[in-house]
This record gives sequence, C-alpha cells and structure tokens, in this order.
Amino acid sequence: MKSREGDLIESFGGLIFDVKGLIHPPDRTIAFIRYFPERKGERRRDKMTFDKVYSLSKRYALLKERFPQYLVYDSIFDETLCEVPECDVKRHYKPEKELQKLRGSEKLDSLVTKALQLAGLLKEKANVAWNALGISGSILVMLHREGSDVDLIVYGSKNCFRVHDALGCMLKDEYAPVKLYDQDDLKMLFDFRSKDTAMSFEDFVRTESRKVLQGKFMGTDYFMRFVKDWNEIRENYGDVQYKNLGNARIKATVADDSESIFTPCSYKINSVEVIEGPQFPVQEIASFRGRFCEHARTGEAVVAQGKVERVTDLRRNHEYCRLLIGNKPSDFMVLQR
Repeated sequence: MKSREGDLIESFGGLIFDVKGLIHPPDRTIAFIRYFPERKGERRRDKMTFDKVYSLSKRYALLKERFPQYLVYDSIFDETLCEVPECDVKRHYKPEKELQKLRGSEKLDSLVTKALQLAGLLKEKANVAWNALGISGSILVMLHREGSDVDLIVYGSKNCFRVHDALGCMLKDEYAPVKLYDQDDLKMLFDFRSKDTAMSFEDFVRTESRKVLQGKFMGTDYFMRFVKDWNEIRENYGDVQYKNLGNARIKATVADDSESIFTPCSYKINSVEVIEGPQFPVQEIASFRGRFCEHARTGEAVVAQGKVERVTDLRRNHEYCRLLIGNKPSDFMVLQR
C-alpha cells in the first residue's frame, strides 16, 4: 500500500487515521488516529457517529487506553509510533482521487463547494493541472460539519512553488477572496494550537501572521499542505536510520529555508548554540507537522526545542544530527527576539 502525507486510512473497526510522512514500513503505515466511532460523537456519516481527537498527546493517550495494538516501537525511527498493518486497512482515501470524484458530483454542500472553488482558483492562478491538487481533512472522509476547515494538498515541488507564489500574490490583493489571518483569527488559532505547542502569543503572532499556507477563503479557514511527488522520493524504509540522543534547546540561524513549505518540513541551520541539553552539532531542524511550515526564513535567527536525532544515511555513508520538533507539547520554534 503506497501511502503519503495527507492520505487517510480507515480500519475494519471504523477507526480513521491520517498518514504521516512519506516513508513507511513494508507492511504497515505510519498514521495517527484522527476519528473514531463513538455513540455520542458529534460527527455523523451515514448511520455512524464519530468523535475527533486533535492533539498528539491525546491521540497517544487514546491509543494507549483503547487501541494499544497500533502502538509499535519502530527501531528505524527509534520511537514508539502509531502504525497500522496493511491487513487492517478497509479503505485508503487518496486526496487527489477524492477531488476528482467531487468535481464530477452534482450534490455538494456549501463547504465542499467552497473547497472546489478554492482548488479551481489555485489551478487557474498557479497554472497547475488538476491531478496536482487534492482535498484532505474531514471532507476527504465526509465527516466535515459547519465550521470545518478547507484542507487542500498540492503535489510536486514545481507545482508547490507555483501555488505558493500565486497565493502570495493573491494575499496582497485586497479584492482577492483569500485573506491572511487577522488578529482575532490568530487569537483563536493560538488558543487551539497552544494546547499542543507551547509558546507565547507574541511569538506565535510573529511567525503565524505572515504564513500563506493558512488563512481565510470567502470567510472559511483554509490550510494548504505541500507534498513531494512520488518521483521525488528516492528513500526507502530503512535506508536512513534515526537515533534518539535526548532533548535540547538551541539557538541557530536559518541557512536554507527552501524545504520549509513542504510537509515534512526542514530548515538547514548554522551558527548553532546549544542552550540546554546534549552538546551535538545539529545541522537541521525538521518536523512532520504542518504547523511548523513557513516558520522562519533564510537569515533569521531562531530558538527551538525538541528531540536531537543522529541521522545515518546508509546509502551515502553519511551521518549528521538534527532537531526534530512537534512530537511533544514542550517542542517549539520561535524567531529570536
């Protein structure tokens, strides 16, 4: 089963997981529980009701309490992850295929209509093909409700840069239907995100207020996820191995932000100073979470906290250290004041 960031998979037991990253074990998919059947759940699909679990810590807690069979220690990543066996997958939801299906549907609610309008606008303004776009999130599994976000995906580096440029231009146009978050929007987003990522509101505003991958489209929240295409992924599971070296807080300067718009995202760094934790020569900050995309730009100084990993690339006989952020509520990355 070929799964990538933004896909969702559903088990025979009705659990729905969102796929994380692009590299997976041969017979399992790394994916974290997102929706689960619950008699008093607030989301309905056909005759079933579901609940949604948001923060990563609550997802781990739910898995540990009710679905521990999905928690697996993965020696390649040196971490306990949620991994779904292929034999347990009832349905694989692919964003690009679902978008194609919705475009041919005649019965659409207002949120899905708005999502298709945004996708069409991006296709036109960025001059990308329909198969470069996909729809993810709650709409992908038809568990959206009034007030849900529009979650879109763009595939392929060239397409991603085109859409990013197009979004940036539209956000500067006061007559365009896409808008940056205002102060009230940012406060609402902060109240939601701060449950899972610790930082001050001031630091939050400095990073989030300039991001183009999130905002409002015709009054509805949107979030864009940029994902490398299959022909750009040359790594197989086990080619690169990771070793947990402990948690650290560092100061650094971003040397290259060219991979910052993708999920997973990364930032090449230099002038690194370890403030607290193990003294390893960290060369990169990385994250599997979309909230850390567009977080800093080349030349900017940052303070970040997360897990130090030794990365061993067996193909190239190359080894370096990185700081992985987003796995714990204590992880953060902020612009240095």
